[in-house]
Amino acid sequence: MKDIVVWAELREGKVVDVSFEMITKAVELGDTLGGSVIAVVIGDTCSSCANELISYGADRVVAVEDSRLALYQSGAYARVLADVLVDRAPEVTLIGGTSVGMDLAPRVAAILETGLTAHCVDLYIDTIDGTDQLVQVVPGWGGKIMIKILCPEQRPQMATVRPGVMEKGIPDYSRKGEIVAMTPDLNDDDFMARTLEFVKEKETGVVLESADIVVSGGFGLYASGGFQLVEQLADALGGEVAGTRPAFDHGWITEERMIGQSGKTLRPRLFVSVGASGAMHYTTGFQKAKVIVAIDRNPDAPIFTVSDIGIVGDLNTIVPRIIEELQEKKIQ
Repeated sequence: MKDIVVWAELREGKVVDVSFEMITKAVELGDTLGGSVIAVVIGDTCSSCANELISYGADRVVAVEDSRLALYQSGAYARVLADVLVDRAPEVTLIGGTSVGMDLAPRVAAILETGLTAHCVDLYIDTIDGTDQLVQVVPGWGGKIMIKILCPEQRPQMATVRPGVMEKGIPDYSRKGEIVAMTPDLNDDDFMARTLEFVKEKETGVVLESADIVVSGGFGLYASGGFQLVEQLADALGGEVAGTRPAFDHGWITEERMIGQSGKTLRPRLFVSVGASGAMHYTTGFQKAKVIVAIDRNPDAPIFTVSDIGIVGDLNTIVPRIIEELQEKKIQ
């Protein structure tokens, strides 16, 4: 079968955005393969979200309900999803690259004895040696290049998808689809390790993914003594502060403010990068921003190949001038 299965993750009873993003991509893949899109949702009372999944493009929703599955249970969820995949025999299976998805995906792949590509930033179908293959694109070699990975023999072809890297479609609530209710066959062995509760971390300020304006700093701020210029520019723009992995390593930002392959992926209206050379593992985190402005003293820095506006020079001179201009505009 040429179907594409998407595991739709629930958080506090709601479908997480990456699931909708994957369904949108699955519709595109299904059009090429000639297959349908099947969303699998697991929980205690999860069938209520089926129509929303259909509105985003799912042709069929398999709702697996059991009171013991109200919270994510690692062993039980893996068994349930693997059983659905054996029954449906899809060509492709997509799982969100969230903390839960990154636990679930390798377990399911191991049960099915198939391959798994993690942290995908793009997916497309290509005919290779006469066979339709899912090309799975990930940053590699320290983020310097993009690597294309194939799973030519085993099925399903499995991939986890980074949240935010793919477009979330526009729902069509007039769409019709099939809803299949399923009761899982579980035993005590599936709950040898149990999740008792999820504790939500405290969030400071605006959630970064929802920010319209983000100012991000890199290791180039070391000579400036830290992140003060980035914070001042973000304040002047009415935006949020973010940074690179080195910025996190130096304690300038918290982990939830880190951008890139090991951090978050954003789509703000304006993204300003200050003092970051622009390695690919960093730029993958914001390449879908509407407008990208880069400030760096190295004219050959890779960041300028992805920016819409590039400013070459000493950030200790440029950033204060920009802040001054913005403040004058506010006064006027």
